[in-house]
Amino acid sequence: MDVKEVGRELGVRYVPEGSVRKGGNRVRITAQLVDAGSGAHLWADRFDGSLEDVFDLQDKVASSVAGVIEPALLGAETARMANRPTTEFSAYDAYLRAYATLFSPGKEIPQALRLLEQAIGRDPNYGPALACAAMCCSRMIVDGSSGDPAVDRQKGADFARRALAVASDDAVTLANAAFALAGFSGDLNSMIAIVDRALNLNPSFARGWYISGSLRLMAGDLQPAIEHAETAQRLSPRVRGGVGSASQVIGVALALSGRFEEAIPRLEDGSGPLHLRWLAACYAHLGRLDEAQQVVTRLEAMGAVVVPDYPLPYRNPEHRELLLYGLRLAMGGAE
Repeated sequence: MDVKEVGRELGVRYVPEGSVRKGGNRVRITAQLVDAGSGAHLWADRFDGSLEDVFDLQDKVASSVAGVIEPALLGAETARMANRPTTEFSAYDAYLRAYATLFSPGKEIPQALRLLEQAIGRDPNYGPALACAAMCCSRMIVDGSSGDPAVDRQKGADFARRALAVASDDAVTLANAAFALAGFSGDLNSMIAIVDRALNLNPSFARGWYISGSLRLMAGDLQPAIEHAETAQRLSPRVRGGVGSASQVIGVALALSGRFEEAIPRLEDGSGPLHLRWLAACYAHLGRLDEAQQVVTRLEAMGAVVVPDYPLPYRNPEHRELLLYGLRLAMGGAE
């Protein structure tokens, strides 16, 4: 059947489709996600395996397709409404535009927060918008763009708690709200339990695995942090807040293990203040002070605080000091 006809008959905007071909003892499965209105392909991949391992191949295909659909649909929906006048925004539209902005440079985060507050004003119990608003507050504090960190910390914690109260079985809202609240409350164990619940609800939620890795990193559980970040990459290499960020979670975990040389390639792709701080610290711990100072210059050019003036999220005091000492070295303030 024509995919546009399928879309019309089912009343859906997007359709996954695929095929299976067999050759000898080998099987090839192709899968794609199609915009039913335009016929455009949003994502496509193929999976090869042997008939002896057909059930493992089936599980691999199912988890991979499920993992890619959420970020692919989010990107497509965001692009679809990007040019619509803001006067026509529903709460969902405002949330989509804000979510896309959330992963952009820090200077745009206040704009995203305004959009989310607009969405929440229209629907006070809109969990995804509440969770995203909490993440915006966290980003502004971490990036140094908050005009009043104490107020934004309180506001962010309130948004996150409201999101958790209405999340029910929404894995995305649960994970995003827990991620933000972990930084505000410091209650890592409870937030990790919430993210674990989200992953039980949706084991193919790539960003959820990234968040799980990040929280375990904060808790000092370095090997699980690496494993969960790798799972995020495997499920969806394009996951927002995942691909680069999942790699950087691994980089920070390596740095906290004292494996600075291995950490640097993982951190070099990062552009946010948090990961640049760790990159500068790694260079400094290795005695590569010229490179460390170049990263410090990049941070200063962004208007970011080089040595954080907010409580670091790492539970282990030795982990906090590893970063701070490296940054002091990078700035020439320690022997």
